[in-house]
Amino acid sequence: MNPFKFTFILVSILSAFGLHGKMAKPNILWITSEDNSIEWVSCYGSKNAKTPHIDQLAKGGFRYLYCFDNGAVCAPTRSSWITGMHAISNGTQPMRSGFEIPESISFYNELLQDAGYYTSNCSKTDYNLRGPKGRNPKEYWNYSGGDYAGTWKKRKKDQPFFTVYNIGDSHESRAFGDHKDESVDPQEMILAPYHPDLPEMRNTYAKYSSAISKMDSLVGQAVENLKNDNLYEDTIVVYNSDHGGVLARSKRFLYSSGIHCPLIVRIPEKWKHLYPEGKKPGSTIDRVVSFIDMPKTWLSLTGAKVTENFQGRIFLGPDTEPEPRYHFSWRERADERFDNVRVVRDEQFAYHKNYAPFAPNGQYLAYMHNMKATGAWEKHHQAGKTNKITGRFFEPRLSEEFYDNFKDFHNIDNRIEDPLHQSKIEELKKELRRQQLKYFDSGLMPEEMRKRITSEKKTTVYAFVRDPKLYPLAKYLDYADLALTRKKKNLSTLTQGLLDSDPVMRYWSVIGLLLLEKKAKSAIPELKNVLGDRDEIPAFAAWAIYKAGEKAFAEKWMLEAITHNPGNKTLANIFDWMGKESFSILAQIPEDKLSKRGLLKDVVNRYKTRVLN
Repeated sequence: MNPFKFTFILVSILSAFGLHGKMAKPNILWITSEDNSIEWVSCYGSKNAKTPHIDQLAKGGFRYLYCFDNGAVCAPTRSSWITGMHAISNGTQPMRSGFEIPESISFYNELLQDAGYYTSNCSKTDYNLRGPKGRNPKEYWNYSGGDYAGTWKKRKKDQPFFTVYNIGDSHESRAFGDHKDESVDPQEMILAPYHPDLPEMRNTYAKYSSAISKMDSLVGQAVENLKNDNLYEDTIVVYNSDHGGVLARSKRFLYSSGIHCPLIVRIPEKWKHLYPEGKKPGSTIDRVVSFIDMPKTWLSLTGAKVTENFQGRIFLGPDTEPEPRYHFSWRERADERFDNVRVVRDEQFAYHKNYAPFAPNGQYLAYMHNMKATGAWEKHHQAGKTNKITGRFFEPRLSEEFYDNFKDFHNIDNRIEDPLHQSKIEELKKELRRQQLKYFDSGLMPEEMRKRITSEKKTTVYAFVRDPKLYPLAKYLDYADLALTRKKKNLSTLTQGLLDSDPVMRYWSVIGLLLLEKKAKSAIPELKNVLGDRDEIPAFAAWAIYKAGEKAFAEKWMLEAITHNPGNKTLANIFDWMGKESFSILAQIPEDKLSKRGLLKDVVNRYKTRVLN
């Protein structure tokens, strides 16, 4: 054994013994704040918020500079945390999807209990999955509720505790409504370059800044509670946000503002053998940490068993694993809005692949529009007042994006065509494919199709995507890449692909032809033949026919389809993406076919508002 490692382990063991010779274990308090990126924490350089309590924690702890969320929104992120697995490995990456996972997957809180810990969650769960045979991760907390300050008082004498304290005061909803806190001046707010300078935008920034102050005070209160109970020097305190946010184009999106998150770890001196190697309290750490690394690291620090499902890397303690070179992020449906994006990045550079580039980032999402800034921004754009930077949010995307995050944190300068960066782009593209294959990316099959097929086969997404006969992922990745190129030379291949026996291949053939627009005119007869297909395929085929040139036929089919099935979410999404081009269809949908709420109702109401105005 390496002498240094032997000494390190020996010191670790000796320092872990209490006064009575019993092996002690550290308590862990994991504080998560909702929806704020590093842009809203002052020790990370925030221009719009002051967070003195978090800053103080950083002075006595370790501040990680490159911590990234994998999922950019709450439920898929928590699905990854509780299982230690990328949500794409289980099919739980779409918001509120709730796919079942295998019984073999251990929850990290379950393993902490096996290691003797009293576990509590105060109080957000939102795990976005179903356990088999009634196994629910919510049931593996000794306590789950709002009594944060008293949670460790419920444990047995001398029992170590692991407590999650989720602070909702920085949640997106806290940016809704009018700004009334006079201590924060909207005129002092520094706007992101992609946000137009509007009164509603400034007011929403200011309102959220106030929410951040409240959140920060609760972090301070949490630390004070530990001190009051004489537990501060026995407890590792972790602070991070659950993803980025919160104004439009941050939360839910894989740009830096959506995934680059604060992470601070304060370790008491009695547990200094757990410090990052060669670092002292108050240091910054430039190691890349992904959210997927966290549950595995907590298990390692507590001496709990680490089962095979944990896909991250341990970043603290004697079992620290080598630093990863890259971070991997993914996103799909948020609420009722279809999307599909993958990102791989390092500290500086990020490569984005848009598997649904026809969908603008700024597609209508009812919850996000509760912020006055969002609606004002959209109206500003519809009035033709945005420029190429502030208006891009509402336009269809390119298939690929590439950013230098050191020079362009806000990701407004897409350098995908820059000859100086092609070798880096190729490096990141290869790494993205490697990660997708390694983690069995289930998102190459669209969600409705995924749900139907796994239900018919009475299997989980986890098992399905790991069977190469059922889910030949390498083949799908290659074919999706071909579909996204928008090159006419692929027209024949894509047209032929509509006849494939595999519905995933038919789906990507339709998407490729959709992106070719008028260049796909010769494929219209074959596209008509798949209008009787299932899942997402018919709606996208009708839109491809529309874009290829037969607008009257496509409009008639779409109207009949949505009248027959008003719950067709794919068509409702397409109507919103079409913008003004869908107005003639929306005008003919019978009122009695519309539900009282939902995406289609929202799209129709928005159409009526724009026509009347």
